[in-house]
Amino acid sequence: MRRAGIGAGWSSAPALTLTLTLTLILTLTAASAPAAAARTLLVYGDSLSAAYGISQKDGWVSLLQERIRKNGLDYNVANASISGETSSGGASRIAATLAQHKPRVTIIALGSNDGLRGLPVKQLQDNLARIIGAAQKAGSKVVLVGMRMPPNYGDAYASAFQGSYAALAKQYKLPLVRFLMEGVADKPALFQPDQLHPLAEAQPMLLDNVWKVLAPVLK
Repeated sequence: MRRAGIGAGWSSAPALTLTLTLTLILTLTAASAPAAAARTLLVYGDSLSAAYGISQKDGWVSLLQERIRKNGLDYNVANASISGETSSGGASRIAATLAQHKPRVTIIALGSNDGLRGLPVKQLQDNLARIIGAAQKAGSKVVLVGMRMPPNYGDAYASAFQGSYAALAKQYKLPLVRFLMEGVADKPALFQPDQLHPLAEAQPMLLDNVWKVLAPVLK
């Protein structure tokens, strides 16, 4: 009696074994491959972004990380903000900060300390231009956050100060948050006793001001 069926079955076994082996190798390789690293969003500011006088978790930058996660966006927020920082200080350390974090997006929120010290607007604008240029050269998208000075600094200075942000945004084609403290600055009850730094209760409002401009950049 012929046993053709048995012979044919055993002759196909090596091919089947090879197929199963290759499938197993590909499966194990895919499982062991590291997940793509989350992109970095750098916040580069001063005490207004460094949660001065309040818990870090309550600051608008920490709230930003929470909102990013809730929206399913693949970004880790790195906060390189330093209390008391001027645009000059920011310009001096931007190269090292960019090299450290390699951000996909950079939020620049500097200038308030320049204004409070009455430093020349031209100096502020030049320093911010250096920071913007360095970030763009490093391949980072930039969002510029505007600051304003109260009128007691003089109308001419306050106007030139505010206008410098719009001018830079136009020059470098940047999305601009016109004023970080929109809706907060005119409400003394939302400030700490120094009347310079917002309370924790005001931080979600700061975040909202940034988010409406930032969100399209992250998509």
